[in-house]
Amino acid sequence: MAILKRGLAGEPVKILQTKLGVAADGQFGPATEDALKAYQKEHGLAVDGIAGPDTFLALGLPELVLLTVGVRGEAVKKLQTALGVTADGQFGPGTAAAVKAFQEKSGLTADGFAGPATLAKVEGFAGAFSPEAIAKANSGPATVAPGAKPVSADAAPAKSIWQTITGFFS
Repeated sequence: MAILKRGLAGEPVKILQTKLGVAADGQFGPATEDALKAYQKEHGLAVDGIAGPDTFLALGLPELVLLTVGVRGEAVKKLQTALGVTADGQFGPGTAAAVKAFQEKSGLTADGFAGPATLAKVEGFAGAFSPEAIAKANSGPATVAPGAKPVSADAAPAKSIWQTITGFFS
C-alpha cells in the first residue's frame, strides 16, 4: 500500500492493527489512528496518523510498502540513492522513470511502482523484502470502508493487495 489512513478497510488494515496491538477488525478508525500516532511519536516518525512506507518499514511490515509518484520520505530517498537519481525524498516522474528502467533491466514488470518485488532487488532494501514479504503482498484484496471514497473511483477490484493498490495509481 502507498498509505493507510482513516476510512480504509481490509486485510492491510488488519495487518497494521495487529502490529499496533489494537482490535484487528480491518476498519481504520479513530482507535487505529490514535495507536498509530502514538507509535509514530515514540519512534521518531512524522506524527500524522497515516501509515506510509517509512512507518511500514519501522513496524516491520515490508509487504505493505509501495513507493509511487507522490510518496515522500526516507524510503524514497534510499531508493533514489540506490538508483543514482537526485535523492530529495520525493517520488516524482524522474524517480518513476528510473524505477521503470531498473525493472526492465532486472526482468520485472516495468510499471514504475516500487513494491516488495522491486525493492527486494534494490541494493540496501534486499534484507527487508524477503520472499515471504513478497508473497504476503500478493495475498488478499484491500477494500474501502462503507461510506468512504476509494482512492480512485475507476479502480477495478483485483485479486491481491498488490494488484488492488497498483490499480489505484494506474
